[in-house]
Amino acid sequence: MLVAIRELPSLDLLRGFEAAARQLSFTKAGEELYLTQSAISRQVQGLEEQLGVKLFHRRTRSLFLTEEGQRYYKAVRAALDSLRTATAAVRTTGAASALTVSTTVTFASLWLVPRLATFQSVQPRVQVRLVAENRLQDLDREGIDVAVRYCPPAIAGRGATKLFGERVLPVASPKLAARLKIARPEDLARAVLLEYDGVPHTVWLTWPVWFETMKVPMPTPAGTAQFTQYHQIIQAAVAGQGVALGRVPLLQDLLRTKQLVALFGRARTTAAESRAYYVVVHARAAARPEAQAFVAWLQASVLAERAR
Repeated sequence: MLVAIRELPSLDLLRGFEAAARQLSFTKAGEELYLTQSAISRQVQGLEEQLGVKLFHRRTRSLFLTEEGQRYYKAVRAALDSLRTATAAVRTTGAASALTVSTTVTFASLWLVPRLATFQSVQPRVQVRLVAENRLQDLDREGIDVAVRYCPPAIAGRGATKLFGERVLPVASPKLAARLKIARPEDLARAVLLEYDGVPHTVWLTWPVWFETMKVPMPTPAGTAQFTQYHQIIQAAVAGQGVALGRVPLLQDLLRTKQLVALFGRARTTAAESRAYYVVVHARAAARPEAQAFVAWLQASVLAERAR
């Protein structure tokens, strides 16, 4: 008599279970995998039905692995780690010059992407795969070779290379600045203020904090507009839709080409002193020529801009 062999659970179910077991939270697992909490819950439930055992003890405000769940988690995590390692090894063998770079959406869109063609012109054999996400990624787990992170030094870790910090100052299109005749912070009452309302939440990148730093009461503006991505704010500012809090040197090119102007010059700035942009290189990529070339190019680009 032939006995049907059960298929292995799908990779999606295993990834959902592994993330939930590691985080002990369906919500956090969903955030990691860009799924809803209910989607992760359904994945785990489907896996439990396939296996015929309960993997979690569910409580109102907590989640615990059962004994079977603990054993299965160890096996699944080892299997997924092995798959990631094997996949990275195959990619390296098939394309020795491939380099996976991770950074934030803001840094990628405003600073890195406009300059990337320069790196590719001097290193044409290096294929850069850019992963732009605001979530802090695990370099080992997600196959990242080089990461540019905007964070405090403690999070950047030992061995990280600092690129630059930031200054924050109001910016607008030249036409809007000329029309509104803004000469001092109080004059921003005549402007539409463009506000960042995204993740991660950056308190220092808000108008109330900027006015507090300037020691000026915040006036009621002519209007406000909120955006969940910082580069969208800058696009709106360039289009003359309002005044933005500009992050320098990310906006250096736009200021140099007069697409944006600083309303109060260099003297009136406020800084996020506890954070900076750091380059972090995974241990497996540290000795690779393409990773070293990319980091050296980043540093040279920053020095060249400072010289200007």
